[in-house]
Amino acid sequence: MFYYQFNIGDYLKHTAHLSPLEDIAYRRLLDIYYDTEMPIPTDIPRVSRRLRIDPDTIKLVLDEFFEYTDSGYRNKRADGEIAAYHAFLEKQKANGIKGGRPKTKPTANPPLTQAEPKITLTTNREPLTVNQSKVKPAGAEAPDWLPASWQTYTQHRKESRKPLTATAQTAAINKLERWKAEGKDIAAIITQSVENGWSGLFEVKQGVGQGKPSFTPPKLSCCVCGGVLKGFVETQSGKMCGTCWDKR
Repeated sequence: MFYYQFNIGDYLKHTAHLSPLEDIAYRRLLDIYYDTEMPIPTDIPRVSRRLRIDPDTIKLVLDEFFEYTDSGYRNKRADGEIAAYHAFLEKQKANGIKGGRPKTKPTANPPLTQAEPKITLTTNREPLTVNQSKVKPAGAEAPDWLPASWQTYTQHRKESRKPLTATAQTAAINKLERWKAEGKDIAAIITQSVENGWSGLFEVKQGVGQGKPSFTPPKLSCCVCGGVLKGFVETQSGKMCGTCWDKR
């Protein structure tokens, strides 16, 4: 055998009383047993030389953990592991002759082996706040106070390939809830975003009619007279209108 299972718990329970040298002797004896798949020879000096441990320690460990037989010192647990190993090989060989393993339906909870420890998954999620607990993921039922235009807005986001995530929906609804408490028309706010193709939500500004603030570019003025420039000449002092340029 090139591999055998090692149960740490069982080993410690049965070997806690051993000295460090006795513990090493036992492990080396097991390695030889599994490697050769044969009983330990009764020639103690020969075994001692191979393991590089004194004969008295080897004899002490053999007497405690192995059974003396005519064929040598045997270990019942090791014999069982070796037998199971060869049974597995025979099964694999038979499956190979038949063309591979037989197809079986997967089980929901396959039994764990010694080499497959049970794993318990944990989560580091923080508890939901009051506002978060009221909000469901995008596409789910929204709070009752939201206007019908909210569904139009969520559909608009999907069509724009910017669907609302659960986090984004929470932020948007919290923002609308705050504006609603301030007396603002949240239906108009939602509608203007849909009509203008905006992804975000913005207040409706009085006199502007758009949620986003308008931008007027600054007017350029002459560096001499200060008049508005319709055409100019670039000088070291700045931009100069044609009249001032002619008077220079």
